[in-house]
Amino acid sequence: MADQEEEDLRMALRMSMQHSPPEPKRSKPRDAPAGAPADSPQESSEATTRRLQRELMAAAAEKRMLAARVATPSAVSVPKVEKKEKELGARGVSSWKELSEEEAKQLFSMVFGNEVSKDILAQWTNQGIRFSTDPETSMGLVQHEGGPCGVLAAIQAFVLKYILFFPNELGKVAPGMSQNLGSRRLSKSQCVSSNNFASLTEDVKASALVRGMGEILFACGENKRVAVATLSVISPNVEGSEDGLKEEIIAKALEGLSIESASDLQRIIGVEIYTSQASAFQRLQQMIPVFQSRMGAMLFLISALLSRGLDSVQADRDDPSLPLVTAPFGHASQEIVNLLLCGQAVPNVFDGRMDLGGGMFLKGIAGNVEVGFLTLLESLNFCKVGQYLKCPKWPIWVVGSESHYTVLFALDTTVQDENELEERESQIRKAFDAQDQSGGGGFISVEGFHQVVRETNIKLPPEKVDHLCNTGFIVWSEFWQVILDLDKSVGGLKDSSGLMGKKVFELYHFNGIAKSDLNGSQIISGGETPVQRPRLTKLRVSVPPRWTPEEFMADVAISSASGGNESLGKDTEVAKPEPCQHAPLVDCIRTRWLRAVCNWVGDPPSIV
Repeated sequence: MADQEEEDLRMALRMSMQHSPPEPKRSKPRDAPAGAPADSPQESSEATTRRLQRELMAAAAEKRMLAARVATPSAVSVPKVEKKEKELGARGVSSWKELSEEEAKQLFSMVFGNEVSKDILAQWTNQGIRFSTDPETSMGLVQHEGGPCGVLAAIQAFVLKYILFFPNELGKVAPGMSQNLGSRRLSKSQCVSSNNFASLTEDVKASALVRGMGEILFACGENKRVAVATLSVISPNVEGSEDGLKEEIIAKALEGLSIESASDLQRIIGVEIYTSQASAFQRLQQMIPVFQSRMGAMLFLISALLSRGLDSVQADRDDPSLPLVTAPFGHASQEIVNLLLCGQAVPNVFDGRMDLGGGMFLKGIAGNVEVGFLTLLESLNFCKVGQYLKCPKWPIWVVGSESHYTVLFALDTTVQDENELEERESQIRKAFDAQDQSGGGGFISVEGFHQVVRETNIKLPPEKVDHLCNTGFIVWSEFWQVILDLDKSVGGLKDSSGLMGKKVFELYHFNGIAKSDLNGSQIISGGETPVQRPRLTKLRVSVPPRWTPEEFMADVAISSASGGNESLGKDTEVAKPEPCQHAPLVDCIRTRWLRAVCNWVGDPPSIV
């Protein structure tokens, strides 16, 4: 009944608008004398009655529709909201909404705090997610602003995962993807040998970007749902336009647009919720031009936060009162990087959580991750990165310095495999720990010791056994020293050749900020002008056996001045594969591979 009444009122309104001129006739005085002058021919009394009835119904309809618009919280008429939801439902969207005033305030305060400079806001609203146009670094995302590097580096790491280790899947349509994103793993013997990034097509890069972003967002949403932040100022019709036209339309829509307050967020951000992986990936594909726009990095961060849930993000943190974007330079905090790498906005990089007593604890990384993290701060003893981040499923790491995030990766999946001696050490330590009843004290009983020796097939001389057992318990440090001095042929770890434990492999380092690159310098008027572009550096890494005496690993060869003769110095230098080059990145690498020796050609890799 109510629907019929609504339809009658709408029809009355339309009928009242059909007359010419455009102004409604009811604007004339209704009590005018019958003989008064009029702009239209004289009406019959019946026509006048019908006209007045229409006008009264139209006025009532207008009043009712105005009241309905005011009562709608989103200030959007009910029919338009219904139409929007119907359109989105056809695309697989579970729900669509605009940010509420409370959500916008919570989001803005969480990210930027209550006092944020316009410079920081400009950094975060002027960074798109775009690939480099330089052929050598075409697989890399270019960074223009200083703040959002943590977001770009995390996305870059997942993009590389798909480009390097799932190249054959990048041509496939997203709906065919596994529900377990990233759970597949190549065999240990498989090696990706191609580093010809110049051959990557735009479609392949776009597919890797969509899959990488989708995997991050689903991890934030615990693989149940994702929230995709959209710009409500951009018409949905843009999706049907050609790529070049899309960019032009989006750029024009963003002209003069800024985010300086929570009300700005509420005004321009819409949120689409997806529970279907296929639908979410299709939507991300459609939104590539939007993510490429100057709002791209900011939109993706908001999408990750909303996918996790704002309350859950705050619960992840040790100190929820601090903004996620750090002052004074506007860098992405470790919480942002961890959210994108592991799906939780925890502030620390150690494994698990640290119990401080009294029900207080610090939160770290909860479990295995797809791509990892290394930091210069660990080499400076400011933190300790746990094994979850140091040993990810794929040999790709976001690298943190004091002010910037870059990416380190390998083409060979075996760089993280343990060598023969490392596997032997792990086997012995595991057997020892299984007999350790001291609560982690590092010692076992005599009976436990004999069990370890039998399990690990160690043939100790009788005098060594007596020495270890004479106190009634065996300490790990003493047992370990005996193992190091025992030849590997009888179950120990001594390797006089030094070859069993040595590793040699290649790593690549990518810095998305344009740097002066002397390797790509152009000769102009007889001089060389360095090219400004993102930098990709190839490093040769040599890792000695963990138990090699320190004097054989000195960065400089032993010379006669240090007490040795001249021939010994020469022999030692010949034994070295090459002299060690140093840069801050090497210190990061050494937190993962102890005493690694690194070499490269040309400019040193930069992590700032």
